[in-house]
Amino acid sequence: MTRIIAIANQKGGVGKTTTAVNLSAALAMREHKVLLVDMDPQANATSGLGLDKFAGEGSVYDLIMDESTPEELIRETNIENLSLIPAEPDLAGAEIEIARGENHVHRLQQALQPLKSSGKFEYIFIDSPPSLGILTTNILCASDSVLIPLQTEYYALEGLSMITDLINRLIESELNTELELEGIIMTMYDKRTNLANEVVAEVWNHFGEYTYEYAIPRSVRISEAPGYGEPVITFDKRSTGAYAYEKVANEFVKRNEARRRGEDVAYDKIEMAEENQRHDDADSAEMGALED
Repeated sequence: MTRIIAIANQKGGVGKTTTAVNLSAALAMREHKVLLVDMDPQANATSGLGLDKFAGEGSVYDLIMDESTPEELIRETNIENLSLIPAEPDLAGAEIEIARGENHVHRLQQALQPLKSSGKFEYIFIDSPPSLGILTTNILCASDSVLIPLQTEYYALEGLSMITDLINRLIESELNTELELEGIIMTMYDKRTNLANEVVAEVWNHFGEYTYEYAIPRSVRISEAPGYGEPVITFDKRSTGAYAYEKVANEFVKRNEARRRGEDVAYDKIEMAEENQRHDDADSAEMGALED
């Protein structure tokens, strides 16, 4: 059964696209069939997987404007089992055009429904723009759940509150009564700072089991990889960034397997802290190597 998962947070620069690209790639490398839909007008997920966002060969814009079918827009990537529906800069004008049409909040849901029903992919991830406009509302109406990357800083908590409030409003208004919180992934984490630890503690306190055990550390290699059109897990598979996304992918699979069985998954916060200290140490070694 295909599961559609939005990767969303109204705040920019929190690692949405990085998480979308690397989680999709890590799952594909485990032989899960994955489709990534780039719904951000910046099209960074498209270029981050090595495709030209200015190619003019069709994009998600054509999908939501009902000018092409999903099958016509799917592009293969250099990673086996990972496909992409790309974005192009023209997506930026789509919100105005969508708003003028009927049933404007369900355009993406209707467009993806045949693909979801086909069962061709196990997971369809949607990379969202950093806003709570019509595009993001379309994404959440089309999704089964929402995965929220959260940067470990104070203002990120405000963004978390906004996106969870929107999820609740969509459920209460019956625009998508089945929408669930998939989880929260802490990003750009540095255990050496008090602020990062306070944010982690606050999220664990309020969201408990929804918080992923493994956080994504600040990593030189994660920052470099998009410039080469690759996920970090293929750009430098021995890096701490690659290791972190491998662990997140493992946790994602465990959580979804538990969901299918109707079970809860509990995680140990102490183990998370110890694991991320190793991430910090490895990142320091990466930075030192680059400076040398």
